[in-house]
Order: sequence, then structure tokens, then C-alpha cells
Amino acid sequence: MKAIRIHEFGGPEVMKLEEVDRPVPADDEILVAVYASSVNPADYVIRQGGNEVLRSFLKLPLGLGLDVAGVVEETGREVTGFKKGDKVYGVPNFPGDGSYAEYIAAKASQFSLMPRHLTFNEAGALPSCALIAWNGIVDLGSVQPGQRVLIHGAAGGVGNLAVQFAKAKGAYVIGTASAYNIDFLKELGADEVIDYRSQNFEDVVHAIDLVFNATPIRDNNIRLKSVDVVKEGGLFVCTHLDQPLSDELLQALARKNATGTLVGGGSITTYTSSLSGTTQLIDEGKVKAVVSKVYSLHQVAEAHRESETKHVRGKIVLEIRKEIKPGEAF
Repeated sequence: MKAIRIHEFGGPEVMKLEEVDRPVPADDEILVAVYASSVNPADYVIRQGGNEVLRSFLKLPLGLGLDVAGVVEETGREVTGFKKGDKVYGVPNFPGDGSYAEYIAAKASQFSLMPRHLTFNEAGALPSCALIAWNGIVDLGSVQPGQRVLIHGAAGGVGNLAVQFAKAKGAYVIGTASAYNIDFLKELGADEVIDYRSQNFEDVVHAIDLVFNATPIRDNNIRLKSVDVVKEGGLFVCTHLDQPLSDELLQALARKNATGTLVGGGSITTYTSSLSGTTQLIDEGKVKAVVSKVYSLHQVAEAHRESETKHVRGKIVLEIRKEIKPGEAF
């Protein structure tokens, strides 16, 4: 089978399309024929050698890619929740084997059945970002109807789902983004959108129950200003696991009796609930996948370069296999 592998850390050019052995699923695993993956910031961070959180887990050579959408090809003898032919999506074996590959074998617990009406490319854009956004908005944020939620980086892969999850839970949702994304975010359900290039969010919002920081930019000033707008007893959640909360930030939170926490994933239990919850909201028509562009596996370097601009709306998808739609010829 074909798969992207790296034998050294560096720029997009270190990614090589290679022929490797097709994996064999263990007793608790499923083998998935991969139709789509997507490009996440973690992918190019790993390609470059990792950060403080990831570096110790990286052993060359390795594959890249978090997200998988595909079809179950084989099941291990202990697997009862899936059968051959099921359409599934998930975040398998991260970091390690990588999902930029034609097949992947991983624990069945790392997958969920795909939403009924999504294409593989749409489903491939969702799992890792849905996990983070759900964990922040639902598991940690416990967002309730009428609460005010501020989402930084609202147009990105995690941010757009956070907007949709918060809106589905009945919140009043405010997003920060560029002017280019204002109409897009309002279509997703945002009640207000602040153009971060022309407005200071701390001047126009207040009494926020939850600030969810999903911007790819690491800036402690954004964190501190976010605490300024959090209400007494509120919550600040940030997706930057590689940047611990500073003493200054913790002191600012304490003065408001507020809580600050980092989010970037979850246990198998929260993982399973996040994907099943996402699937339910998609099937109910309350959440949709946002795909900005689709690249082939051969174009992975170009896809990474676009991702590294940090100005992607939604997700960049890697199409591993062409999906044959009803009525189309093979």
C-alpha cells in the first residue's frame, strides 16, 4: 500500500510517498480502507520535530496524519461494534502510524460510525477537531442555553466546530476572525463576529461565561485580555497544550474566581462521546463539516504549505481514494 512517511524532520519536502506493508489488525482492532484524511497543525509540528508535548513520542521513521474516514475492511476477533463494510471515522494511533495512508489498523475504540449523509471528504475533516471542540465546549465548558461564549480563531478547524457546538447547545456565540470570515461564521450560527484586525475584542464584549481560545497564534496577551472579559466564576479554555498557563494568567483568573484549563484531546471515554455527539448533531442538521480545499496524497507538500499559513477556513482534506457516488462509473 502507499503511505506518506518521514525519515527526517524538516520542511514539507521530507514527506515521501512510499510503498509499505499493509497492516494486519490485532484482536481488538479494525483495518480501515482510508478514503480521506485532513491536515492539522499537529501534522506539520510533528513533521518539523514536535514541540514540548510531542517530542518524546516521536520515533523516526513515522507516518503523519490524525484523521481517518473510510470503510472497515477487516475486524479483529474481539471486535463486536463494527463489521466489514461499515463507514467509520476517527483519530487512530496518534502519533505513530499516521493516516496519510491507503490502509490503517487501529483499536476499534478509536472509531465511530460516520454520520449518514456525509461524504468521506467531509467526514475526514472532522474527528480530531471535533474531539477538541467538543471537549472544550461540552465536556469542560458544560455550555448551557443563554450563556455567552467567546471563541477565538472561530473560522478555523477547531473554531468553526466550537461555534456550531456552542450554538447547538443554545449559547449566545461571539467569534473573532478576519473580515473575510464574518458572513461565513454568521451562516454557521455566530450571533456576533469581531474582526480582530480592526477591533479589540476586550473593548466590545463583557460578562463572558466561557472563552474558548482556538486561534493557532500563541499570544499570552490574548489570554490575559480574555480573562479580562470573563465573568466572575467563568471559564477560560485554551487549545495550546504546548504553552502552560502563566503565573500572571493564573493570578488574573484567581482574582475573578474563574477557572483556566488547556484542552487538546481526551480519554477514550470522552473521545467516544465526542464523536457520537458530533454524529448526532450532524444527523440532526445542527452541525456541518467545512472543507476549504481537497488535495490528493501526491499533493501533500502543497497542502502542508497552505496549512502553515494559519489562515485556513475549516479544514484542508487529503483525498486518499476517490469516492464512487451512485450513478458514477468506476
